[in-house]
Amino acid sequence: MRKSKLDGAGVAMLLGVQGLLAVNQVIIKLVNAGLQPVFFAGLRSLLAVGFVWAWLAWKGRPPRLRREAWGTGLLIGALFAAEFLFLFLALDLTTVGRSSLIMYSMPVWFSLLAHFGLGERITGPKAAGLALAFAGCAVAILSRPPSGEASLAGDLCALGAAWGWALTAYIARRPVMRAEGPEMQLFWMVLVSAPILLLAAPAFGPLIRDLHPLHIVGLLFQSSIVVAGGFIAWLWLLSVYPASTVASFSFLTPILALVLGSLLFGETIGPAILLAAALAAAGIVLINRPATPRH
Repeated sequence: MRKSKLDGAGVAMLLGVQGLLAVNQVIIKLVNAGLQPVFFAGLRSLLAVGFVWAWLAWKGRPPRLRREAWGTGLLIGALFAAEFLFLFLALDLTTVGRSSLIMYSMPVWFSLLAHFGLGERITGPKAAGLALAFAGCAVAILSRPPSGEASLAGDLCALGAAWGWALTAYIARRPVMRAEGPEMQLFWMVLVSAPILLLAAPAFGPLIRDLHPLHIVGLLFQSSIVVAGGFIAWLWLLSVYPASTVASFSFLTPILALVLGSLLFGETIGPAILLAAALAAAGIVLINRPATPRH
């Protein structure tokens, strides 16, 4: 049942999902040390097929691939594959905080898509928010610490992940995928992305790096808790509450990721990245500011 605004349950779930997604970035960077990133992403989707299928079966709705959804299902799965190919590579090439900040410019790109395709108009304050958030993303990409811990290639991969995420969210809101429901949307995503990523993986180097049991635990956590738990929750929130409002909470994840990256990996938090985070957060607030009623 669609709701016009967030209630207490929606806020609590959004905060939990954003916290989980911040931890998710840390886990990806850790597991990348043991598994090649694209291979890791493919294995995650492959295992997630089983977890999502089990979830749907437990709810009494085992997956059914409707003929009407084949075209859109293949498209959303391919976009999901692109999103996480870029994200996993980004976290191999740049810092957790920078990757998260740039990727979570997603509300900017989604707002543009929603303006033209979903009827969610860009007002004056939203336009100002778009400009601020875009400026924050640009500052993050154009300024890198002298420590060499971040690369332009990694930052651009994070931007590619943001575009992939925005397109995936847009397709999820279109009539065919909306009719599928959040769980089936995710089933399409992992089912289609798994073979794409696994077939692409050999082009990105050796599949196994310095693999340890901790990396296997991280892979299982990613496939079950993050994908089959966090992503289903996010898609459900997107299907119930206003899409732009759900997306607005995403600015919390890069803030948490900046802190976690600094604490766990010693990543640099300099004035430039703090400015980028402030611009992006301010922009997202404006993008999602409720419109003033006309009298």
